[in-house]
Amino acid sequence: MLTKKNREIIEQVELVSIDSLVPQDHLLRAVEESIDFNFIYDEVKDLYSENTGRPSIDPVVLIKLLMLQALYGIRSMRQTIKEVEVNVAYRWFLGYGLQEKIPHFSTFGKNYERRFKESDLFEKIFERVLMEAIECGFVKTDAVFIDATHIKASANKNKYIEKVAKQRTQKYKKELLKEINAEREANGKKPFEEDDDDDNNKGENSSKKVRVSTTDPESGMFQKGEKERCFAYTASVACDRNNFVLGVKIAPGNVHDSQVFFDLFQEVNDKFSKIEAVVVDAGYKTPGICREIIEAGALPVMPYKRPMTKDGYFKKREYVYDEYYDCYICPNNQVLEYSTTNRAGYREYKSNPRVCCECPMRLQCTQSKNYTKIITRHIWEHYVEKAEDIRHTQWGKELYKMRGQTIERVFADAKEKHGMRYTNLRGLRKVGHYLTLLFACMNLKKLALWKKRRGTFPPTVPALHSFFLKIFFAFNKKPLLGCIT
Repeated sequence: MLTKKNREIIEQVELVSIDSLVPQDHLLRAVEESIDFNFIYDEVKDLYSENTGRPSIDPVVLIKLLMLQALYGIRSMRQTIKEVEVNVAYRWFLGYGLQEKIPHFSTFGKNYERRFKESDLFEKIFERVLMEAIECGFVKTDAVFIDATHIKASANKNKYIEKVAKQRTQKYKKELLKEINAEREANGKKPFEEDDDDDNNKGENSSKKVRVSTTDPESGMFQKGEKERCFAYTASVACDRNNFVLGVKIAPGNVHDSQVFFDLFQEVNDKFSKIEAVVVDAGYKTPGICREIIEAGALPVMPYKRPMTKDGYFKKREYVYDEYYDCYICPNNQVLEYSTTNRAGYREYKSNPRVCCECPMRLQCTQSKNYTKIITRHIWEHYVEKAEDIRHTQWGKELYKMRGQTIERVFADAKEKHGMRYTNLRGLRKVGHYLTLLFACMNLKKLALWKKRRGTFPPTVPALHSFFLKIFFAFNKKPLLGCIT
């Protein structure tokens, strides 16, 4: 039977509570019950005046507005306010009534610039949510998964200027230089001075031309493989087995992932002392990172890294290292003897040019004009070899497979469900604050759902409140203003 909906019902006046309109299984109910947001008042009390000025917007409301944007992947604060105006659940989460006016979309931006920009409020929120998850026993840090992803910046890729900039120095530079000089002195070589510049010093203290955006100068030009060239930011993230984010570091898009690793790992290692394994991809397989992980008492779990040798030449693995005599043996069974240790920390092993010039395999080995083959070996290469041994163990293989379920899943959810694929914010600090809150919201969402599943929430009152309202009007023959829902 064909029925037609009577649209006059939309003009009917109903007596309801906003609490009864929000479903009991709504995500925001679980989020609200999973953590006490009143701790924000203590964090921002020094940013507000107690007696002077007009009454401010509740700081918890301002933070919750940004949380709604992050939780539901809304593209801007302007759009968030539009959604809050018509969404009953959003109003309930903020504590606003049906007729109460929602703050203007520019309110948060002004408060951020005047109050929150120079504070560590967003880091405190992240730490508070993570601490709640730890207290509930949801965080398992025996294995930590670290990786980085790129967020497209709000900058035109064609509007830039070229500048000469110095590359970042490695965190372990002083320690490495100390070991290099000790080895050089032991071999009768002159030690390097700390401020000395060397031709072999590739990648440290050297300058190069970079493209700087005129729209967002703090972003960096990013291009990898077949991906589109664009200005972007890099988010380096560490998570545990249960996908709880343990730490976040933001950098320009032209900074390599391995350079941000040390700050992130040190922060996570300071928080959690019982880390047994650190799982990373091949981009982190460097002597410095392997040493950092092993010296911290953890084991590096890394994949196979393809050699970067040109086609048609012998791979480095085909040259056998003799640890006892400290030399290399080439595929033609000739010895490459130790020559020197360069400033980058690599020992150089050189062949005898008199032997190489008559070698039938020379064209597969080297095409140098002086007929000399040079093999380099980092002084921390034994740390990489230990990581290579772990790679072949069954434990290491199973742990590395979990990257797809952990850190890769975190990035997928952040980009697909929480709008992290690009940002309309500009500036490293502003983007860093928002992404820190975004990952805090991801932790909060997981915390709320896991708490709800475990049944740790107190009994809810709304259902009881609605029940008594219905009983009240059941005894009145004529309801006051309409029906009860």
